[in-house]
Amino acid sequence: MMIYKVAEIFSSINGEGTRAGELAVFVRFRGCNLNCSYCDTSWVNQPDTPFTPMDKEEILGAVMETGIRNVTLTGGEPLLVPGMEEVIEILGRNGLSVEIETNGSIDLLPFDVINHRPLFTMDYKLPCSGMEDKMNLRNFELLKKNDTVKFVAGSEKDLERAAEIIRTYSLTERCHVYFSPVFGRIAPADIVEFMKKNKLNGVRLQLQLHKFIWDPMARGV
Repeated sequence: MMIYKVAEIFSSINGEGTRAGELAVFVRFRGCNLNCSYCDTSWVNQPDTPFTPMDKEEILGAVMETGIRNVTLTGGEPLLVPGMEEVIEILGRNGLSVEIETNGSIDLLPFDVINHRPLFTMDYKLPCSGMEDKMNLRNFELLKKNDTVKFVAGSEKDLERAAEIIRTYSLTERCHVYFSPVFGRIAPADIVEFMKKNKLNGVRLQLQLHKFIWDPMARGV
């Protein structure tokens, strides 16, 4: 039986993506392969981060107890976790709608072909993250209309790079596309002006709701 290192499970609203504002159960797994400059969950990536060992049945049970049908698997980087396909499958078989928040560096193919394919909310790491060279560009070919690519921008240079990627890979024709500011580093109004100037039809600006409702560094919300 596969055992998973679960850092936390909590119910809240989705703060971003196509389900922003909807109730969701978050299952956060320990560990990540990236080290983004603006990471707001770096605590979960430490080797000494406390976790609860759980098998897939226990994860399912904890989610079902909430009565909430949307499940977001997050981290860290959940797709790094061995046996994550089994977690996705058991949640999907039980009528739950599964979303994966992934950092854009992990190959999506093994998760694209399973029976209960999740929704992908995938980052593309821009220059300010320090992690752009880790991006797996082949993933763009696997995205479908209900999936999302999220660009977290901290500068106009980031926005210019995002616009280049969007056009090169025709992302607005392939999936949902969002811009989100690095909290406190770039004004949302500046992103809007960039979108207008560059006629970025089909791109949405999104602010992280949970950082306005609660303390920006609060956990479990």
